[in-house]
Formats: sequence, C-alpha cells, structure tokens
Amino acid sequence: MSAMAGGTKGKLVAIDGKTMRGTLARSIGKTALHVVSAWLAENSLTLGQVVREEKSNEITAIPALLALLDLEGATITIDAMGCQKKIAAAIVDKGADYVLALKGNQSALEKEVESFFVEAKSAAFRDIPHTFP
Repeated sequence: MSAMAGGTKGKLVAIDGKTMRGTLARSIGKTALHVVSAWLAENSLTLGQVVREEKSNEITAIPALLALLDLEGATITIDAMGCQKKIAAAIVDKGADYVLALKGNQSALEKEVESFFVEAKSAAFRDIPHTFP
C-alpha cells in the first residue's frame, strides 16, 4: 500500500497506540478499544490502523500493522512499548529504518545504549556506520 506517488521513501512514519474514549462498555463486558495507527507526518495522513481491545496487545498489533504497509525507505518511530527485537526486525525486513524509544525500566539495554553513545561520541563516531542529511 502506498499513500501517495513516491510511497513512503524518505518519510517519517510514526506508529502509536491510543485507547479510544467512549468505547468501554463494562455492562456487557467490553474493554475499551485500543487502536494502533501508522501516521505519515509530512502529509498528515493515517496509513493504516489495527484495533486491539487491550493496550497490552500493542506489541502484537504493531507487527500486524507493519505487515499491511509499504514502508521501504521510510523511518519508523515507535514509543517504548514497541522497543522489541521482533518489531525492529520486522521494520528492517520492510526495508525501513527505525527510531525506537527506550525507557529506564529496561536497565540493561539502557546501559548498553548509553555506553555505545559515550564511546561513539568520544571517537567522534569514527568507524561507526551512520548517515545524516
């Protein structure tokens, strides 16, 4: 699926989940709907959505959403909920890059990332593959 001519190449696609207000129906045992969306920032356009009934299912909803989209060349952003190896691999498999948030509750990973950037900065990023505009 391509949102427009040229697809998503070089574009920023934000993936995020939101609980939909007014969808909770306790009287019939329904939890509030949780929608995970892919948002093409430059065009203010929703590329796709996957509905889940519980926020904890966002981790399973993100790969399902990624599978629906043509993301080659895009940069995908996801909050800390989506900071998962399988999600990162799914993004790379789609030919896209990613920026994943990392919270302090993943202390070992947080320390590894901090250490990487401290060392990279001290070496002025020499011998570290990277690009920038």
